[in-house]
Amino acid sequence: MSDRNDLENDDLENEPGLLDDEDLRENLGDEFGLGDPEDMDLGDQDLTGEAVRAAQLEEELAATKDRLLRLAADLENTRRRAQREKTEAAQYGISGFARDLLSVADNFQRALQAAPQEGTEVSAETMAGLINGIRMTEKEMLSVFERHGVKRVWPEGEKFDPHLHQAIAHVPGNGKPAGHVVDVAQPGFVLGERVLRAAMVTVSSGE
Repeated sequence: MSDRNDLENDDLENEPGLLDDEDLRENLGDEFGLGDPEDMDLGDQDLTGEAVRAAQLEEELAATKDRLLRLAADLENTRRRAQREKTEAAQYGISGFARDLLSVADNFQRALQAAPQEGTEVSAETMAGLINGIRMTEKEMLSVFERHGVKRVWPEGEKFDPHLHQAIAHVPGNGKPAGHVVDVAQPGFVLGERVLRAAMVTVSSGE
């Protein structure tokens, strides 16, 4: 346990922006009304009786003030570290997600490069290969989304849910029960329980 505390103290001393022993006296001493404990050392004085007891109390007070200063410095360092981590999380929190999307972007670029130029005659085989490549890229993209907790909402045939779906029209059901989704104009997406975008759907009127 002692080794672990020594390592943590070493890390603390090496972190930029955190208070060391000299800083804590300079920056926090005045705020707490604390002087330098070394200035209160009366150990060299020739005292007896009540004076000795008073000197002991003074030294205990100095030690208590020193501990208070160190505690205040620890609290201040913790506050600064938490603020820095919060800032870094806001800046770089989506790094993993963005990194995973890079391969998707690469595949879309390849698909565009493989696409025939305007006015060029395209064989059915070439077109089929291009379509297949785009579908595979979409599949990869949805897989990346799911790895990061984002799921696509494609509710065709399901009961209309106003929390997840946005109705853009009501049409005869053609056999589908009223209040069920007949067609999906645009898929929705959710992150955990949070709706990022509601699915835009056509809903059966039951007629």
